Amino acid sequence: MKLSLGPVLYYWTREATMQFYAGVADSGVDIVYLGEVVCSRRHNLRLDDWLGLARDLTANGKQVVLSSQALIESESDLKTLRRIAANGDFTVEANEMGAVRLLAGRVPFVAGPHLNIYNNETLAWFAELGAIRYVLPLELARDTLRELQASRPAAMQGEVFVYGRMPLAFSARCFTARHHDLPKDDCQFRCLDDADGLALRTRDKEPFLTLNGIQTQSALVYDLSDSIEELRRFEVDVVRISPQSRNMPEIIASFRERCAGRPGTSLEGLRVAPPCNGYWYGLPGMEYRTAH
Repeated sequence: MKLSLGPVLYYWTREATMQFYAGVADSGVDIVYLGEVVCSRRHNLRLDDWLGLARDLTANGKQVVLSSQALIESESDLKTLRRIAANGDFTVEANEMGAVRLLAGRVPFVAGPHLNIYNNETLAWFAELGAIRYVLPLELARDTLRELQASRPAAMQGEVFVYGRMPLAFSARCFTARHHDLPKDDCQFRCLDDADGLALRTRDKEPFLTLNGIQTQSALVYDLSDSIEELRRFEVDVVRISPQSRNMPEIIASFRERCAGRPGTSLEGLRVAPPCNGYWYGLPGMEYRTAH
């Protein structure tokens, strides 16, 4: 079972991003997803910078996948998407149907977690279009994964998001800018203030959601670290962890051990928020249940 590192979903400084990936180069991950998935206004790194990182990580033995933006809003977004699709060197993760249209029938691609692959018929259709791996939508339960894996097309790999704040929704409105009483087009890049997103609580002060620009995330950290052996029984090929601003070397090392069939170190004290895994068991997403 391979270990992948998803794209950075937050807006970090260029220095912090470069430093982060310098550490990733020497880490135990097998696959690295690169690129801006959330907001095109986040441009501390441009596409050429991501391609440079991709080449550096490849030279360090990592398999690199370029992730496309999940919400295309402008002609400039579309121009960048076309460049990603036509890069010629790296596999692309399609996160919306415009990217699928550019890639289908031309080059193999990864069907990302934001595509609605909920049943075997849809999975077969994506395979016909050229998808070589699919990422299970985060809201689906293990019973659905079992069904998809049992009848997946030949040579189709399965990947499951197993750690990180869950990306739940995207909107044309920037909630972080609105929180700071700023218009989206003059947001002053306030996302830089929140390295792991902006916590949103209920009136009773309970964790509710996380604001990340135009993306809404879970408040809690989705954690399937105790379900790795179950994922292995389902013949999942890749498990994905999502970057956070701290403790990533320890988190990667723990999952590397689990992927190798060994007990990993505890993640207690390493998460940026308490854990949840309710969706995996067909429960409300905010719930947490120990593996059984």
